[in-house]
Amino acid sequence: AQFGVYRNAYRARLRGALRDNFEVLPLVMGDDAFDALANAYIDSHPSTHYSLRWFGHALSNFMAIQEALVDHPAMVDLARLEWALRTAFDAAPAVLLTPEELAAVPAHEWAQLVLGLQPSVQLLDLQWAVGPVWHALKSGAEEVPPPEALAHHVLVWRQGMQTQWTSLTPTETVFVQCLRGRKSFGAVCMALSKHVGEENA
Repeated sequence: AQFGVYRNAYRARLRGALRDNFEVLPLVMGDDAFDALANAYIDSHPSTHYSLRWFGHALSNFMAIQEALVDHPAMVDLARLEWALRTAFDAAPAVLLTPEELAAVPAHEWAQLVLGLQPSVQLLDLQWAVGPVWHALKSGAEEVPPPEALAHHVLVWRQGMQTQWTSLTPTETVFVQCLRGRKSFGAVCMALSKHVGEENA
């Protein structure tokens, strides 16, 4: 009987951890639906890390294959966005380049220059416009717009102690993908020239 009490408390603590790590998703789903999802996830992905901060890393993938537990496919993208923001907040700090440092690079070295992204930066490939839903619920709005189907990319990062995200245009997506692929500055400009022309690139 005493062990049963502990077991129930353990599952309740894990459900609470998921609510902490995904703040907006429970608001969208409702308490009963989210608890059902959480219980199924706990059974399928028991906590293996000493910190509950990282519990939920596979939730969006789990939701994608457990369609019966998710009322709308946009919730999968919402979970991905929320986890990316959480991960960005805990990413390692990095020293950022200054305009003065870039200006000091000799012109003949730019073509081979490789620019890296800070560790918090993430690029998400989303199929639904979950941004308006996220903003509405974060601000406590009573009216939440229904999500619309929209294939697009979202950039997530941390600026100081604040996590941020923005939707990218196709050209911006190419730029970020090149940087993530550790391409040289010359190769980045070449890739961009196919979209905006050589001079604009």
